[in-house]
Amino acid sequence: MNTTTFKIFSKISELPENWDVVAVENAFLQTPYLKVLENSAPTNMQCFYIGIYQANELIGVALAQYLNLLKLESFGERDKCLKTAVRNFVFKNFAGHVLFLGNNMITGQNSYTFSKELDTQTISKVLKDCADALIVYFKKQNINIHLVSFKDFYQYKASELKRYDFASVYEFNTQPNMIFELSDNWKTKEDYVASFSKKYRDQYKRAHKKCESILLKELSLTEIIAQEEHIYELYHHVAKNAPFNTFFLAKNHFSSFKEQLKDQFVLAGYFLEDKLIGFHTLLLNGTVLETYFLGYDSEVQKEKMLYLNMLYNMTEYGIKNKFKKIIFGRTALEIKSSIGAEPVMMSGFIMHRNKLINKYIGKIFTKLEPETEWQQRHPFK
Repeated sequence: MNTTTFKIFSKISELPENWDVVAVENAFLQTPYLKVLENSAPTNMQCFYIGIYQANELIGVALAQYLNLLKLESFGERDKCLKTAVRNFVFKNFAGHVLFLGNNMITGQNSYTFSKELDTQTISKVLKDCADALIVYFKKQNINIHLVSFKDFYQYKASELKRYDFASVYEFNTQPNMIFELSDNWKTKEDYVASFSKKYRDQYKRAHKKCESILLKELSLTEIIAQEEHIYELYHHVAKNAPFNTFFLAKNHFSSFKEQLKDQFVLAGYFLEDKLIGFHTLLLNGTVLETYFLGYDSEVQKEKMLYLNMLYNMTEYGIKNKFKKIIFGRTALEIKSSIGAEPVMMSGFIMHRNKLINKYIGKIFTKLEPETEWQQRHPFK
């Protein structure tokens, strides 16, 4: 059996030439996207790029992120309650320095990819060893990592990892990933709408009518740069009103994304009387359409059912361009299910480096994680 080793890089310029050949299956691990992180990561985030080798051959790539939560302006302002206050106190005092093996900015199994089959036992050991190496790296800089999290894994992969090095690591489930498997029978948006039951077809018509006065337009790099400040304001309004945040994007994030990924990244603007009042973003990831960040004017969103129309428009884009599925991510579960997305549970693993806290990490986590009650909708006939 070949010995599996790894090397951690902190700069894109240091990466092996064949990095993208190994990462070909996942755009979130290819250098154009990694350059977006390098050029416009959140101010409290530092990224690391991990090459995994067998006999000096690069056979896998992975991503790690360090977050300094002490630099965060807000953990989220939507929920004003005692649990939120306690959670914020705990994070500031006992979880200020967090290491993620994976990508904390997106939902999905995007931690690593391999160009050849690797058994789960080896993968689990490599992930744990990478975390240990980064903990030592930060210790030399007088930074004590409090929490280590490994995210996200589909249930079957999490079960496999639990058989090996993750056996004693606390497994957690938060909100599911909303995934929309697009039917092969849908060739046009009319096919999609026709498949709804009457209730949800009426919902579509009502929402569509509300947005008749709004122009939807895909923005070029030049247009994104011209609107950058306003785009960020719309994003920031939505982000700060989320129930929980661990980062805020840099102001140049969207222009950097467009510059690096070009036609693979779509930023669609919503205009009312020539004024930008909302936007959504998409990443074209092979046969998968990945929804990314969005923003809107809350007053217009309420009046025009803007968010629901964004979901419909992203779905129609996926159908028109023959994608097999759309990853809608977490949050807004009920409304996403009303347009056809279904919940897929994902797991993460988390451990605290204080042994006493780690002993009770399961109980602490369930107390601090915001509860989400929602009803799944079934919109199709």
